[in-house]
Amino acid sequence: MEFFDNLLELFLHLDRHLDLLITDFGSAAYLILFLIIFCETGLVFTPFLPGDSLLFAVGAFAARGSFQVELVFFLLWTAAFIGDSTNYWIGFFTGNRILRQEKIRFIKKENIDRTQRFYTKHGGKTITLARFIPIIRTFAPFVAGIGRMRYGYFLFYSILGSFSWVTIFVWGGYFFGNLPLVRDNFTIVITAIVGITLIPAGLSLFRRLLQNRCKSKI
Repeated sequence: MEFFDNLLELFLHLDRHLDLLITDFGSAAYLILFLIIFCETGLVFTPFLPGDSLLFAVGAFAARGSFQVELVFFLLWTAAFIGDSTNYWIGFFTGNRILRQEKIRFIKKENIDRTQRFYTKHGGKTITLARFIPIIRTFAPFVAGIGRMRYGYFLFYSILGSFSWVTIFVWGGYFFGNLPLVRDNFTIVITAIVGITLIPAGLSLFRRLLQNRCKSKI
């Protein structure tokens, strides 16, 4: 329970934690931010790390002079792109082992088969759009690797999605994060960003629950 309380504190008060990060670590803060975005994107077991809200907050702090905006933009874009590729290859090399298992804790075989068919038809669009959906962006490249999506094809849409994601949130924070209304209500704005980015996943879950409920009545 304490872990989730600390995680919620991190999400809701990124401005406070970034202040401490800059004060305590100086230039090493760039490396720490790189690792956070890399892990949120590249490790299938860390989808809970802040993504959208962190990028926005970093952009706002860059506008105040705490970060060099071009450098932090390039580093975080690189972290997102490398994370995607790492996750892809983890799925690629562990996929056969997972498919041979009868019981899979995180991914069911029928869902893998369905995802393979989906990626064959809509793979590129999925990789790009998944960038803007928390948790799903962590699993999308992993499943693409399991599905043996052609890496060159994956790479193009991964670069496009990563660039679009980091551009929108870092530069959005840079240009709008220090407006008086935003700065004075920074916690509310960060909470709103997290909430808005969770809407697609919430709608998908609601639709699935509704479908299951309808099937159970038939």
